[in-house]
Amino acid sequence: MQKLISVRRAEADARQLHRGPAEYTNESKTTKAWLEGALARLLIRATGNLPMRVQVGAGPIAVGPGTIVATLRIRDVPALIKLLAYPDLNFGEGYLDGSIEVEGNLLGLLEAQARTRLRARGKGTLKRLAAAALQMTRSNTLAGSRKNIHHHYDLGNDFYRLWLDQEMVYTCAYFASTDATLEAAQLAKLDHVCRKLRLRAGERVVDAGCGWGALALRAATHYGAKVRAFSLSREQIAYARERARALGVEHSVEFIEDDYRNISGQVDAFVSIGMLEHVGREHFGDLARVIDRSLSETGRGLIHSIGQNEAVPLNPWIEKRIFPGAYPPTVREMVEIFEPLRCSILDVENLRPHYALTIEHWLDRFEAHRDRIADMYDEPFVRAWRLYLCGSIAAFRAGTLQLFQILFNRAGSNNAAWTRDHLYRNPD
Repeated sequence: MQKLISVRRAEADARQLHRGPAEYTNESKTTKAWLEGALARLLIRATGNLPMRVQVGAGPIAVGPGTIVATLRIRDVPALIKLLAYPDLNFGEGYLDGSIEVEGNLLGLLEAQARTRLRARGKGTLKRLAAAALQMTRSNTLAGSRKNIHHHYDLGNDFYRLWLDQEMVYTCAYFASTDATLEAAQLAKLDHVCRKLRLRAGERVVDAGCGWGALALRAATHYGAKVRAFSLSREQIAYARERARALGVEHSVEFIEDDYRNISGQVDAFVSIGMLEHVGREHFGDLARVIDRSLSETGRGLIHSIGQNEAVPLNPWIEKRIFPGAYPPTVREMVEIFEPLRCSILDVENLRPHYALTIEHWLDRFEAHRDRIADMYDEPFVRAWRLYLCGSIAAFRAGTLQLFQILFNRAGSNNAAWTRDHLYRNPD
């Protein structure tokens, strides 16, 4: 309540300062500087005393505790009022339009903020409701899913090719060692998944949400599987079909531009890498029904998804600008997918540190091409994607986001691996 009163007083003072002629008297200039300094100090307190400096307009600089990692320069009082009112959304909006500048270590600041937020989980009910309301407007119906996927994945293959690995894998890599290259780590992830599924030559596989086709192609070329792969992205499907023709496996891999809900036919293995977070909590039952009708009596499957430890909406700015309709589930919510099915969970693995390192590689490559990306799109686009990548690294480092892989099979099947030795043999 005290914070709300302070914000309302600041709003009243800001309205008073914006009345009258452009030339302030000395007294009004002093009042303006006092207000800007007071609001800067209020922002530091409201954000949990982050290690930052804050300056509003040309006002005095407020300094937070500890070792300072960055300086926030906020254009004017109205921009700061918006930030105080809804920081989860308006920090990103301000950074995007240039009314908020960050000098210094943006990633370090976001990680400090993520760790502070983690300690405060369970608070902010009104902001949770606001974020949930925003997500409801981008629901993952059949039509909504296609629109949401096009928003993110059809930006152009040339854009993603600049900063992804050679196989165009846009999901968490698997680093056998922290000094492995991104290319090696992404191939290791594909093999990690195929080995968990114990794929054998001739087996039927469906890949729901196949991206640019790397896993489907790996399963066909290195494990002899027959794969049908689904994506709603025109750009991804066109690229994947071209790759299949180049590799000579177009008869082993079928890339289909369609919704996962339209998957039909029985398979030996069901795999979904990085799609569940786009399904939406209200449509988990749809996915469960697809798995149930698709999986053979001896079948098994794997779902790989960004997740979280507490069931809260995705950051509203990320949902608005980057991933419309997205929701990272908890393990409990993922497990609930399988409870109505005749399936058993065999293994749960959390690759959170691997995803932080993956995105560090992406960010380095993105920044190396930032001028070209700005030419392809514009400067606000570069700022938005920089914030998204830095924020994601911060979330995985701090633990506000997780990366879960869940392996499962039919409940009556006894063909599960006896040990995990097969996961760690040397690559072919």
